[in-house]
Amino acid sequence: MLRDLPLLTNKTGDDMTKKMIRIGNAGGYWGDDLSAFERQIKGGPIDYITMDFLAEITMSIMQKQKERDPSSGYARDFLDQIRSLLPIIHETGVKIITNAGGVNPRGCADAIRQIAKEQGISINIGVVEGDGLMDKIDEIRKSGVSLEDMETGASFDKVADRLMSANAYFGAVPVAKALEEGAQIIVTGRVTDTGITLAPMIHEFGWAMTEYDKLGAGIIAGHIIECGCQSTGGNFTDWETVPSFDHIGYPIVEVNADGSFVVTKHEGTGGLVNVKTVKEQLVYEMGDPVHYLTPDVVADFTAVMLKEDGPNRVRVSGGRGTPPTAFLKVSISYRAGYKASGAVIISGPNALAKAKKFAEIFWSRYATETEDRLTEYIGHNSCHRNISRSSNPEEIYLRLGVRDEDRTKVREFSKLLPSIILSGPPGVSAVGGRPPVQDVVAYWPALIPRDLAEADVSVISENGERQFHVKWEGETSIPTDFENTRGGSGRFKGDGGEGRTMVTVPLSRICHGRSGDKGDTVNVGLIARHPDLYPLLVREMTPGRVKSYFGEFCNGVSFRYEVPNLHAINFLLSQSLGGGGTLALQIDPQGKTLAHALMRMEIEVDERLLALVPESGIHAGGASRE
Repeated sequence: MLRDLPLLTNKTGDDMTKKMIRIGNAGGYWGDDLSAFERQIKGGPIDYITMDFLAEITMSIMQKQKERDPSSGYARDFLDQIRSLLPIIHETGVKIITNAGGVNPRGCADAIRQIAKEQGISINIGVVEGDGLMDKIDEIRKSGVSLEDMETGASFDKVADRLMSANAYFGAVPVAKALEEGAQIIVTGRVTDTGITLAPMIHEFGWAMTEYDKLGAGIIAGHIIECGCQSTGGNFTDWETVPSFDHIGYPIVEVNADGSFVVTKHEGTGGLVNVKTVKEQLVYEMGDPVHYLTPDVVADFTAVMLKEDGPNRVRVSGGRGTPPTAFLKVSISYRAGYKASGAVIISGPNALAKAKKFAEIFWSRYATETEDRLTEYIGHNSCHRNISRSSNPEEIYLRLGVRDEDRTKVREFSKLLPSIILSGPPGVSAVGGRPPVQDVVAYWPALIPRDLAEADVSVISENGERQFHVKWEGETSIPTDFENTRGGSGRFKGDGGEGRTMVTVPLSRICHGRSGDKGDTVNVGLIARHPDLYPLLVREMTPGRVKSYFGEFCNGVSFRYEVPNLHAINFLLSQSLGGGGTLALQIDPQGKTLAHALMRMEIEVDERLLALVPESGIHAGGASRE
């Protein structure tokens, strides 16, 4: 029988026996290393394993799959992992929490149940549903909710007749309820990346949903491990310092009841955990560091302190939080026409000149007007465009693309592209034949009052199924100062005096960083390599200078946030990804390479400050004296 449940409260007495729990991540996105799951289970002691499969783009892909086959819509790769590892999961008692359920968590849970039955294993499976709002959109709008695009303010009327899915972001509370009811494997729909990590802490330590600093710390722990090996040496600026990328270790947090924790990995695995790798992941897609919004708490990253705690161990403390907002984010997908991209390879000599001629030939033949089109010279400047310094590449991968509401226009592009192979200069090679026409399912983020989306939790066992309805009854708030653009626009002053020697170096010499996306907005985080270099970074890297540097990339506003406890600054560059996600035609639609584009910028530094960070092969290059 379905029943309403109040907000989770503190446990007392015998329930508060655990001093520390180990939570590991074994996947940061759909398509991540399938062997990581096994390494986490077999590599050493661990209590929980989380796996994050969902991104805005992923939800769109899963929705397209479910349209073709109503029984799909979840990450089938997860089933392959469960099939091979279910015996050891059952034997060890390790609990698995994942949002692999996508837009069909019930279907995913049923498939796991069938695998368990085939293997003769009895195991409790939890399912978190209720995030799907497609059938409630009209009701929500009639209640007065605008569903305008929370990033651009565009009217929902623009997409209302093309909807495919709508899913609210749930947090940790329904997952914690499934744990309380004995689930060992929990499959969810659109639960936040951080929520699946926070839930075990709430369950094991009995944290109340009003203990905001502890919840904030748990969110920070979840943010560090949510992207898999990005916190253990993967995608690291100083990649040459990573001893080995073979069998790379995925992150584990050893969490204490007070919210402090250690980031580490299993012994004997590849990768690296140090303060720098953890800082890079902290600034990744951080947004406003004071107001990191989640359904459970608004986390504050600006008091977090990091300290080396031995080889491949970083101790993290100082997490803070405030009550969550009265709203939930909703990820909406809608039909946005069609696109196609195709390519040819052009070799030297004069490969770039020849590639430009081929592009000219093609676009003169394809004179059709389209919503968007793109020419990319991969090997020259496809990722960093005007920032690139490539001058005479020997090979160019010429990539051409179009997007439009009219499928006929895109089909015409697809048919015409192969015709240029023998129509221009020599040295061209075909790649893949006629490019396919793809349906575009685009992303629309919106906000709704949180009482319009409430979670349903089911726990399935060999004795049947129990169902629960989980309501939010906690405090809420509306944080202010979301668009803090602290920091002056002047040049660096007062860093020396008479006798200074200024040198010009790439920005990478004095900082490291990482970038990512949220819709059509790029998040670029920069971290000073030494505390004494942080004032220089703050004073030189202004929002205006960064926007100007990126030029054609950034068509919107540049915001900057300071994170002095991490010696970091974080930039948000709106309207910088060609619409973002599935709408974008470029080779890097998520801005993953743009931190390293920014770190190519040249900057003047006092030679005495530069001496604080000895030169290495990673961040060396181009120093010149004035």
